[in-house]
Amino acid sequence: MSGLLSVFLHLLLLFKLAALVTFRHHHYDDLMRMLYKVHNECPYITRIYSIGRSVKGRHLYVLEFSDYPGIHEPLEPEVKYVGNMHGNEVLGRELLLQLSEFLCEEFRNGNQRITRLIEGTRIHILPSMNPDGYEVAAVQGPDSSGYLLGRNNANGVDLNRNFPDLNTYFYYNEKNGGPNHHLPLPDNWKSQVEPETRAVIQWIRSFNFVLSANLHGGAVVANYPYDKSLEHRVRGFRRTANTPTPDDKLFQKLAKVYSYAHGWMYQGWNCGDYFPDGITNGASWYSLSKGMQDFNYLHTNCFEITLELSCNKFPRQEELQREWLGNREALIQFLEQVHQGIKGMVLDENYNNLAGAVISISGINHDVTSGDHGDYFRLLLPGTYTVTASAPGFDPETVSVTVGPAEPKLVDFHLKRSVPQATPTRRVPNKGHGGRVFPKKVQPPATRKTKVEKKQPQ
Repeated sequence: MSGLLSVFLHLLLLFKLAALVTFRHHHYDDLMRMLYKVHNECPYITRIYSIGRSVKGRHLYVLEFSDYPGIHEPLEPEVKYVGNMHGNEVLGRELLLQLSEFLCEEFRNGNQRITRLIEGTRIHILPSMNPDGYEVAAVQGPDSSGYLLGRNNANGVDLNRNFPDLNTYFYYNEKNGGPNHHLPLPDNWKSQVEPETRAVIQWIRSFNFVLSANLHGGAVVANYPYDKSLEHRVRGFRRTANTPTPDDKLFQKLAKVYSYAHGWMYQGWNCGDYFPDGITNGASWYSLSKGMQDFNYLHTNCFEITLELSCNKFPRQEELQREWLGNREALIQFLEQVHQGIKGMVLDENYNNLAGAVISISGINHDVTSGDHGDYFRLLLPGTYTVTASAPGFDPETVSVTVGPAEPKLVDFHLKRSVPQATPTRRVPNKGHGGRVFPKKVQPPATRKTKVEKKQPQ
């Protein structure tokens, strides 16, 4: 009897393990069930929320991992993954579902690396930005001859060419003088974009994201900004030219981290293309306007790269396990890259947090700003930097910082309110005071006081 019981328990264990590593494609309903399955298994470190709906009313669900789900902890960076932006490029969708299950399981198993990652990072996973397009592509399946079927959303719009074109403003500013960071949106931007794009823009404006990756298919390469070339079309042909950002070396490093942790991306030869080290500047590959990658960099504090992960946009189900094993370590290592450079608090002399303070790096013409809680994050390569924090109404503060290759350097700023300039006196007749001169009264600028809190809902 004990022998039969042993065999039964062994088979039960095998069945359980098999259930954990089931690799298959997930329709919208299956995707929701998978997200809630992970949440139910790890309720204390996960949260599910919707950032909006697609054209056909499907929710754009995000699964969050944190030791305090739903709360931004000061000095804890926010990072995001976005998959399935093109509905027929499905591998990213499945990898992010597998990653979600993996993070939950490893945390429950006491994996110290995963535990440290979740306790020190707020991770947001959007498996599908285009659920309507996916359903169209999934009907055809891997054997479809319609290469682009399901790529666009239900209105027939390519979502990765649907963001406000901030590159044009940046190129104008570069020529005529002006910033290339935190560029404002057009007043009518909401009427110019699709529901899915609008939801994502509002999402990335609501969180102080530091790092991001957008998962695609059709090639195998890590692609970094800028995506849009400075060069214009010539006689109907697209001229490509390397168009680096001020953070080009940092972006190359981020791309190489993923490429070399990937099973084969780093080799360069994939899908009939060759990319040295498995990475490419987006504009050098082909110029793309109104893309999400450039939008993140030009409008927010977020550094985003685009990961092309498979030659086949819709891999067969039996290929999913190999793809997961090839990407698993790279997905984890990329998340860990958010913990580099410098970070800290920007406070006034009364220790009130200063939101929107500008953090500038001498020699790198791209600034970041502090978030609502006064904390900031600036990704940097190892080296020595001159860093300045500034805010309207305060004297700027500049420090020299040496950044190492491991944990980010903690650099706090305490800004002192600027002393108002004396107003020139003017003589006014005043019979009641013997003609004495009185200076015009100077009103000090309003003091913004925001209570510093360890944790607040967001």
